[in-house]
Amino acid sequence: MTTASAPPASQSPASGPPVTGSPVSGSPVTRSPGEEFAAAYLADPATAEVRFDFTITDAFQPTKERPRVTVRNLFRKRMVDLDPVRFWCERRPDAAEAATVHEVQLRREAAFRFGMAQAGVHPVRAWVQLPAELAEDPEGLAVFVDYRLLVRLATAENQALTIGEHGLLRHPEIAKLPYRHDWLTGLLAACDEIEQTGATPHAMIVNPRDYYTHLLGRGSLLADLTRNGVQISRTRMVAPGEAVVGDFAMAARLLDAGRSAIRVAVPPPGTFATDGPAVCAEIHEGLAIHLPTHFFHVVPA
Repeated sequence: MTTASAPPASQSPASGPPVTGSPVSGSPVTRSPGEEFAAAYLADPATAEVRFDFTITDAFQPTKERPRVTVRNLFRKRMVDLDPVRFWCERRPDAAEAATVHEVQLRREAAFRFGMAQAGVHPVRAWVQLPAELAEDPEGLAVFVDYRLLVRLATAENQALTIGEHGLLRHPEIAKLPYRHDWLTGLLAACDEIEQTGATPHAMIVNPRDYYTHLLGRGSLLADLTRNGVQISRTRMVAPGEAVVGDFAMAARLLDAGRSAIRVAVPPPGTFATDGPAVCAEIHEGLAIHLPTHFFHVVPA
């Protein structure tokens, strides 16, 4: 097993995103995660493992030449260890409580209930099977890991942060906002609802089908959202016809344990249709949702 340390860096056109410096020593490091793993695999194909003291989906983005905002990019980050953390939060009141608060009709957040909550990080994993021809091809193996395994890990991360067991849409206090007839009307209604709670619709998560059907090339709306500073993450983890809109910058934090691993391992049943040598990439992260009141799940009525 080997351990690698490196900060985020620029993209390498040849074999994956390189690393250009160490956060501890400042000494240059030039090997990508794929190159680190390829070296370990050639030394010991049966048990190869490389551990990293940073989150590889944050530091290495193989789609950099084709910019695309992942769900993790929407959140501000809080570095944590593997233990659960406690954090402040606000929740919606019931109608009786709200009725007792002065000026609640003007400032609905005046009636929010203050409290504490707890969350932690959880493993997020992705898998690939190794073609036999790559066993003796360290350069090809490195590219395969950097451009396929890390992409699959980013997809698994989108899933975990959006609809996974501890994801955004699993929070019981994130309200659904039904719309009739028109997806764009629902999207903009959510933006309005967020501002009516004293916040800003900083970002949204949409399905690529809705992005290309309703936003791209359809009048000025996409340009208007961009001009207003709204970030858009496209992912299949939100169903077509739905969206998640929120003040991501203020209402939640990405809990990041700052550790990753790439290793040879046995995949769970059902991961692949056929048997063969497999490699797993793993990160550890979670969400602290301070203000579930500042998110809306847009859905058809």
